[in-house]
Amino acid sequence: MITLAAGALAACSLTTLADSTALTIYSTAQPGGIPAEWYRPVPGQSINLYGSIPGYAVVKQERPFAFDKGVGELSFTGVAALLDPTTVHFESLDNDQTKVLEQDYRFDLVSQQKLIERFIDQDIKVVSTSGSEQMQIAGKLLSASGGLVLQKDNGGIVTINDYDTIDFPSLPGGLLTRPTLVWKTWSPTAGSQDVRLSYQTTGITWWADYNLVFAPGRDENSGTLDVGAWVSILNQSGGTYDDAKLKLIAGEVNRAPQPQKMMRRGGAGGAVEMLAAAPAGFEEKSFFEYHLYTLGRPSTIPDNSTKQIELFEPARSVPAEKVLVYYGLDGSRYGFFANPMVDRNFGQTGNTKVDVYLKFKNEKKAGLGIPMPKGRVRVSQLDPADNSLEFIGEDVIDHTPKDETVLIKLGEAFDVVGQRTQTDFTVDQRAHVMTETIEITLKNHKDGAVKVIAKENLYRWTNWEITKSSSNYEKQDSRTVLFPVTVAKDGEATITYTVKYTW
Repeated sequence: MITLAAGALAACSLTTLADSTALTIYSTAQPGGIPAEWYRPVPGQSINLYGSIPGYAVVKQERPFAFDKGVGELSFTGVAALLDPTTVHFESLDNDQTKVLEQDYRFDLVSQQKLIERFIDQDIKVVSTSGSEQMQIAGKLLSASGGLVLQKDNGGIVTINDYDTIDFPSLPGGLLTRPTLVWKTWSPTAGSQDVRLSYQTTGITWWADYNLVFAPGRDENSGTLDVGAWVSILNQSGGTYDDAKLKLIAGEVNRAPQPQKMMRRGGAGGAVEMLAAAPAGFEEKSFFEYHLYTLGRPSTIPDNSTKQIELFEPARSVPAEKVLVYYGLDGSRYGFFANPMVDRNFGQTGNTKVDVYLKFKNEKKAGLGIPMPKGRVRVSQLDPADNSLEFIGEDVIDHTPKDETVLIKLGEAFDVVGQRTQTDFTVDQRAHVMTETIEITLKNHKDGAVKVIAKENLYRWTNWEITKSSSNYEKQDSRTVLFPVTVAKDGEATITYTVKYTW
């Protein structure tokens, strides 16, 4: 007999998937793009995750099966609920003539509502409590719309809106406790054969999170970083992967366009398991045009959970540089134009903010030198007054190969400000010549000298020449120049330049 509590069915465990499981996870998640409620849901709130999680996995499982000679039937239980049945690959490791003739993916899982629906016009028992008195009502279930309607043995009709439990005499045929692949097979021999199964499933993803601790150096523009990295794995696929061989793929793997998924899946649990550093961590290697990270120990990835695993050993005292950048223009407005921009007032802004960046090189001699998957970077600094870490900013990075520079934007400087002013402008439409003079003033209110880069876009036309400049500059690209200057403590620095445009 099956006893069902009102309002909920005891959770069906989607546990052990195979005697041997390997899991390769692919991610399309943008750094910082996973809402916290997806992996730490608020109790009592339902979230729609089906088809929403930006990633997928290839699941590979091995287990023995007993085959009939000739045509037979096998059930592979406990596969991920969100598997794509068109990606299933079957292989007998003992007989290459064994094959699957037909495959059914059955996911009609038992639930309170489905049990009630299956027992329409059948006898059930309902237990309800009124005050301190418990009543048991038996009868034929006529309807379950807006409450239960039962016909008792004497022909009387009773409606029940509130109840404690329902006793069903059995589990109806066709309802499953776990998602199941059912195969019609053909084998030349009878007996046990080892089977390898692989398939793709959605509802699972991973991303990288980097935790950096900045230590100021001897001057305002230098310091060091301790760099740590963690992998977060969000599993809402409807399957638990016990003691799996875990691999992660970093890189942009192309897939055919996926149809929009209209079905929805209910809310999930939010267990978070933190793993301490282990001797056998991730090993990285190039794989095709991507990077593959293989965990050197088995790991269990439960359904409805988020797991964190250390990506690499923390790198200590990585040399870093604080970079201050003043950009006096609104960068969202200035690109390429079809005609020269001859309006003298175009491009005048009042921006005074100076952006703050941290820069370091992902190189071996600094303790790094490994491909860094894209992810969110959080930076803290130690407050020596109480030895506590205080958050100072965060940014995202793209996939970063070894020996490349990492640039992290943290925020805006408080004590360093800038001002950009147009001091002269002329245009000769007949001669197709336009000149503009710009003055940039940088003020430093700190106790030490700072280095600031003034960034300028020469946006008015493609053909330009700086004819006069008070400071050295670096041409960053065909439309951008950088003026690096040092501003003394409690001082200011002025940059002036004149640019001539021709067309």
